[in-house]
Amino acid sequence: HFLQGHGLRGLYTPLELSFSASKLRDMDALSKSDPMLVVYTKMDGRLEEIGRTEVILNSLEPLWITKTMINYQFEIVQPLVFRIYDIDTKYHNTPVKMLNLAQQDFLGEAFCNLSEIVTKFNHSLSLNLRNGSGHALQGTMTVHAEETASSRMAVEMTFHCLNLDNKDTFSKSDPFLRVSRLSESAVAIPICKTEVINNNLNPVWRPITLTSQQYSSRDDPLLVECFDFDASGNHELMGALQTTIAQLENLYKSKAGANFYSKKGQKKLKGQLFLDTFQEKVQHTFLDYISSGFELNFMVAVDFTASNGDPRTPQSLHYIDPSGRLNSYQQVWNFLTLLRYYLN
Repeated sequence: HFLQGHGLRGLYTPLELSFSASKLRDMDALSKSDPMLVVYTKMDGRLEEIGRTEVILNSLEPLWITKTMINYQFEIVQPLVFRIYDIDTKYHNTPVKMLNLAQQDFLGEAFCNLSEIVTKFNHSLSLNLRNGSGHALQGTMTVHAEETASSRMAVEMTFHCLNLDNKDTFSKSDPFLRVSRLSESAVAIPICKTEVINNNLNPVWRPITLTSQQYSSRDDPLLVECFDFDASGNHELMGALQTTIAQLENLYKSKAGANFYSKKGQKKLKGQLFLDTFQEKVQHTFLDYISSGFELNFMVAVDFTASNGDPRTPQSLHYIDPSGRLNSYQQVWNFLTLLRYYLN
């Protein structure tokens, strides 16, 4: 009632969007494309960017780890636009948010409404890619939606492996781990991966942190895969195992190792996975700090100059929208009211 009384939107469901693509066009001469996906919402005919994935090197079948958060509102139409770009090699060290999309090769785009995704039985929707004129292009993309968890618990773990199978001929493998959450429809959704350890069959990786938002619950199935890194993007599977957060904790306490299995899970491999650390912790929010006595020096200035224009015209920052949409000043006022409420 407090939020609604201050002009804020009503009920919504927080969602996490995951992305993959298949059979993308190859825009590079001597290697494969390096795709990145950008997500937009469409409001009043304008596109507003809400997220970018990481860049997957040398892959026409990318499975991105970076997710996009969005609030699903049942009572309104929420158009989404997805655009995929091949990132030029000279920009690989540039943070994705700093990339100029006009300087990258366009691989295609797709459209849908958020409701089309959430009303699917498995909350996954596959879309054909098109060019800017709407003509069909090679490749498809899939978007998967899941409700986010409200808990702030997280688990920090340190993994190491022993006796991994060597996949290289003239040197040792370069292993890395990828952790995925298995959905109800058995779809593996990547949530985390380690760094690559070069030339090592007994690697020890830096600690990784999984939030409860990523692993859902302690008993939900996870898939841990170990790959031999290849610069071409054709990473070779060195072994996989299915587990849960609860089982990983037991593995840590027992100091035992868990054997990897072949891709189909039929053959037990000699390589084993161990946990050196397992620590549950709470991820604190801004409000935690405020409620615990953290002090702020807070100053606010609001400019009500006439130069902002006639409030009866949509171009004015003071425009009073008959539809009820808040202008910039009203949004700031609501924010200050909420902040004062929490501070008190």
